[in-house]
Amino acid sequence: MTRVLIVGHGRMGQLVEQLAGEHRCVIAGIVKRGDAISSATRADVAIDFSTGAAAASNLVALGNAGISVVIGTTGWIVPESELRRLAETFHIGVLASANFSIGLHVFRHSVTNAAAEFGEQPGYRAWIHEVHHVHKKDAPSGTALLLKDTMVRAGYPRDIEVTSERTGEVPGTHTVGFDGPADTVTLTHAVRDRAVFAHGALDVARWLQGRRGWFSMDDFLEARPAWRHVLTGPE
Repeated sequence: MTRVLIVGHGRMGQLVEQLAGEHRCVIAGIVKRGDAISSATRADVAIDFSTGAAAASNLVALGNAGISVVIGTTGWIVPESELRRLAETFHIGVLASANFSIGLHVFRHSVTNAAAEFGEQPGYRAWIHEVHHVHKKDAPSGTALLLKDTMVRAGYPRDIEVTSERTGEVPGTHTVGFDGPADTVTLTHAVRDRAVFAHGALDVARWLQGRRGWFSMDDFLEARPAWRHVLTGPE
């Protein structure tokens, strides 16, 4: 069993608590708003779904306790380079992602291919539109920014407009579009149940146990043969 410390007990933290047993994880403790992370805490991995503003201070406290961490918060107030430095300083494992849906990261593979192809067609302009519930504070979402980065890395050479919408209780919908003179191509990933994020974070927590360094969801997926087959096709 992997001993998991939950940092942040909002909707996502509560889902992690409820679903932990399905992933051979046991809850070692729960850090709620205003609580301190003790250096005496015994856990294998923490899952941080608190706030982006607390990401760096939480990482320091967890590093002092020797606890690796899965970071699911977005809207950090420090650059990623600083969090990477902290992970190296404390010799812990850290996997940070704006989205823990496996489907989203397979979706990114399709976005990569589309961005590369449409990048070579000067008549097509790209855009991203994301929709989330009214409680989400950061806009655009971390996932939208991740998709934009994916497209840029794929070689899309022109501006990519990113727009956001906050309405109701939508867990998260992201649409990538390519507009040409006479047609539009869209790719959409829509979450129906936010439990998918908790399931993904728990899977990652089990994988991260015992590892050291800074990791991404790509590292996690590439280390698992079944998902490598989905992402790249048979060799």
